[in-house]
Amino acid sequence: MTKLLLEIVGMSYSQSQSGAYALIMGEVGGKRRLPIIIGGFEAQSIALGLEKLKPGRPMTHDLFKNFAEFYGITITEVVINKFKDGVFHAVLVCDKNGDKSEIDARTSDAVALSIRFRCPVYTYEHILTEAGIVMDDDSTTPGYTETSSEESTENEFSEFLIEELEDLLQLAVENEEYEKASRIRDEIKRRKSNF
Repeated sequence: MTKLLLEIVGMSYSQSQSGAYALIMGEVGGKRRLPIIIGGFEAQSIALGLEKLKPGRPMTHDLFKNFAEFYGITITEVVINKFKDGVFHAVLVCDKNGDKSEIDARTSDAVALSIRFRCPVYTYEHILTEAGIVMDDDSTTPGYTETSSEESTENEFSEFLIEELEDLLQLAVENEEYEKASRIRDEIKRRKSNF
């Protein structure tokens, strides 16, 4: 089967499930999107990886990467290989001294690791056909927004300049206040998108 390359298009709070997030994976060069519901911890880990922020102590996905590299294992690609009963399944394609193997993984963990190993994420046509949503514009997915559910531009960080917000973001990560860091990151992105 031919694999189709995916990229992270966005991530937002899920309006359908409390405490969950929607990770939007998009077909590279196409208009189809896979909305994947993930937990808060995985969303934070993905966001920190995308922002290239290093917490004071390694989080689980960073620890996994350090452990794998210590033993000479690299992840060469992630494949979202199944969609069963409304749940996406993935495998990590690993390499150790030329020996390839696959490890079953939750899709959210697999994407978080793909960021850290800088490897591509793929899926198959039948999964995009069954679970994908075709987008006609640059939006992500109906029902999801790029910002928090608080649509007001006034929030706890409104009074800060972007440079101050970036300093606050780094401090929140260092103090392992990941939910606060996520809100600060969202505010920075909101302001930069308005320029």
